Amino acid sequence: MSSSSITPSRRRIIFIDIDGTILEHGAQMSASTPVAIAAARANGHLVYLCTGRSAGDINPKVRAIPVDGAITNGGAFAVRGDEQIVAHLMPRPLVDRMIAYFEEHGAHYFLQTDGTVYVSPGVLEHARRFVRTHPPVDERAAAAASEDVALLNHYRPLDEVDLDAVVKATFLSTASDTLTRAADELGPQFHVIPGSIPLPGGSNGEICQQGVNKGAAITKVLAVLGVDAADAIGIGDSWNDVEMFQVVGTAVAMGGADPELQAMTDMVTTGVLEDGVSNALTRLGLI
Repeated sequence: MSSSSITPSRRRIIFIDIDGTILEHGAQMSASTPVAIAAARANGHLVYLCTGRSAGDINPKVRAIPVDGAITNGGAFAVRGDEQIVAHLMPRPLVDRMIAYFEEHGAHYFLQTDGTVYVSPGVLEHARRFVRTHPPVDERAAAAASEDVALLNHYRPLDEVDLDAVVKATFLSTASDTLTRAADELGPQFHVIPGSIPLPGGSNGEICQQGVNKGAAITKVLAVLGVDAADAIGIGDSWNDVEMFQVVGTAVAMGGADPELQAMTDMVTTGVLEDGVSNALTRLGLI
């Protein structure tokens, strides 16, 4: 990371996370966000989505925003327009090992392919039970929780997944030590990080193959485009953004991000619904 000054005349490339950055958890988005992204592109800058979600699981509101490319599945895939430039399938032995771990520990889980998400039995009821036991504090939170649960309905049953196409998993558990246990038991071939699902600490996480992350994908994209990392900006809010923050020239955390994540960045902008993306691009001189 670098905190060097920004000059508007430089052509930059902006990598923007989705959940917690473009979208509030649920499907709420500031009206200023697509306008700001369009303005940055009109000024000659490149914009890439950079998300942990599968390409087929990106919210339609976000898919409607014109961008130059996307990094998806936490760095397993990257495209420039329609051209695929990164593709990392998880080796089948690692997929089998991961599933065996989930089954042994009774964890609910999601398996991601590039096209969609597959869920284990009980995930939807687990989510509904969490909402019942942790009532939303206001109408906005209630709407977001309802949208989160509704989104689960379009995922596919686990028995339909092609295990040779899996790239990532997300898991849920009621045990507070699940995250640490998963990292210890699965071992160094896996990259285990806290998930962004709003459940108690340590009870949900994301798993990719070691070395597959947003930062590694960004480095590849920059090489293909011939863009210097100093001219790259990363905007995000969660633990799967750490490697992005480490490789870009300017790292930006959303106002709602964990304070530990904010401390890793060069700048903290406002919240998702407080024009966070627009304010960041404005402060950086890109719009």
